[in-house]
Amino acid sequence: MSYNFFAYLSRMRYINRWSLMRNALDENIQEHSHMVAVLAHALGVIRRDVFGVACSPEEYAAVALYHDSSEILTGDLPTPIKYHSAEIREAYKQVEELACSKLLATLPEPLRGAFGEVMTGETAARCHDLVKAADKLSAYIKCIEERKTGNDEFLSAERQTRAILEESELPEVRYFLDNFIPAFELTLDELGTIK
Repeated sequence: MSYNFFAYLSRMRYINRWSLMRNALDENIQEHSHMVAVLAHALGVIRRDVFGVACSPEEYAAVALYHDSSEILTGDLPTPIKYHSAEIREAYKQVEELACSKLLATLPEPLRGAFGEVMTGETAARCHDLVKAADKLSAYIKCIEERKTGNDEFLSAERQTRAILEESELPEVRYFLDNFIPAFELTLDELGTIK
């Protein structure tokens, strides 16, 4: 018997994000999920090593890798539509849950629990705050990169996303904004040589 779960996951590269915007740099959900996993892991390390809160950065990374997996079946619904009303948000949440359930059903039974944990289970719930923050940081970095190409299409999204990040009560977000975001404004020459 053949199981389809990983073949579905490989198709994340075909689903583009920011579909209502003119993009200078296309981004698909596979690339996005990788960046969110990197950022979620970093936020977890900051939580543990800077702020002294016991946690598993690896769990944050794993949850982030699968945080948009439902979009393999649903596509990426544009943010203005997804968050237009409470009714649409709730309906979309139900669609996402159904899509995750359908994806998990494409795994052998012994594996469903482990993948279910990071997609919809207690691990996903426990890691939600930093994964959501990493998702927002990823969006903000995308906006910076688009602006740097001369694309003004993302200026409003950049301002709005920065404001949301500034309002975050998570100290890990403030730490990342202060210590790492400025480097995204630099060119490769300005970043310098790694010694």
